Amino acid sequence: MKYNFNESINRLQTNSVKWDEVENLFGDKEILPMWVADMDFKVPQPVIEALQKRVEHGIYGYTIRPDSYYEATVGWMERRHNWTIEKEWICFTPGVVPALGILVQNFTKPGDKILIQQPVYYPFMSVIEKNAREIVNNPLRFEEGRYYMDFDDLEKKLDPSVKMMIISNPHNPVGRVWSKEELTKLGEICLKHKILVVSDDIHSDLLYEGNVHTPFASISEEFAQNSITCTAPSKTFNLAGLQTSNIIIPNKELRESFNKAIEDRFIGMTNTFGVSALISAYEEGDEWLDQLLVYLKENLEFLKEFIKSNIPEVKVIEPEATYLVWLDCRALGLEAKDLEHVIQKQGKVAFDEGYIFGKEGEGFTRINIACPRSILEEGLKRFSQALTNR
Repeated sequence: MKYNFNESINRLQTNSVKWDEVENLFGDKEILPMWVADMDFKVPQPVIEALQKRVEHGIYGYTIRPDSYYEATVGWMERRHNWTIEKEWICFTPGVVPALGILVQNFTKPGDKILIQQPVYYPFMSVIEKNAREIVNNPLRFEEGRYYMDFDDLEKKLDPSVKMMIISNPHNPVGRVWSKEELTKLGEICLKHKILVVSDDIHSDLLYEGNVHTPFASISEEFAQNSITCTAPSKTFNLAGLQTSNIIIPNKELRESFNKAIEDRFIGMTNTFGVSALISAYEEGDEWLDQLLVYLKENLEFLKEFIKSNIPEVKVIEPEATYLVWLDCRALGLEAKDLEHVIQKQGKVAFDEGYIFGKEGEGFTRINIACPRSILEEGLKRFSQALTNR
């Protein structure tokens, strides 16, 4: 392959949250970080060259988003997800999580209820609670090693005070790629009860072979008018530090209201380098992404074989997307905090422990496999040894 994902790159002393904050976060500088959704791979060469060209100019003043920015985003959605969007639908924000906070503030009121499906990406809970809204949990069903939406439970929990539902598509941390049929059933329920759907699609480009991502808004015009889709090149191309995301809102009234909220908070100014990176990634990043997905699949197979051979009590929940793998550790018989202690204190490796994703995640842990295989192997060895010696 053109790109060498086995290359081990020293990220220390680069102000990396993942690597340079290990001691502050976990109290031990020897911890191997495999928690945060941040890849240890270089970005595509065309992106590096685009950024170098911009750096060489030498002036980094206030930056607009040119037509090429929108054209690149429109082209990417059409090419990778068969979703035709309009330039006008695209709203800039400096990140998906900040966007979620603004969406909650702008389209609900204090005391309103917001639906989520735990175990789920923990900032969902934070943006709801920190804005004085109430979480309504529609937990996923876990059956024979696979997760499903529980529509019967969903219907039971709906009342007029439920105003919004935030979904993870593909789902973080369980790795499900929701089918068109599942999303259609969900969408019909939300339409019936006048619930606005916010879909976090940030992992949608990271699909394993045989899986197809369906943007919720692409299913029907009715769904498009009742939904907001959060996207970014950050997870796909390892660009999180450039703080560039696009919130896609087909509904004109919702879009104008959201854009006003961005303007009122004075956070709509573009990152100079984020513009260059997004255009290059979306226009020239396909080859890199296709090769990345092959490497991630190989890492996944390595992880599965290692765990089967060394820690058979732990079960791998087969991801359909994302480079985050959900591990079922319940057969180990450890309480949530005890599992965390064994992994971090004895194993000296940091995963994202399942309980932070909601009570349904207790007994599980999430590992990031977007790293050179040598790092993955070392992390798994530490995990296995810690469990052996507990």
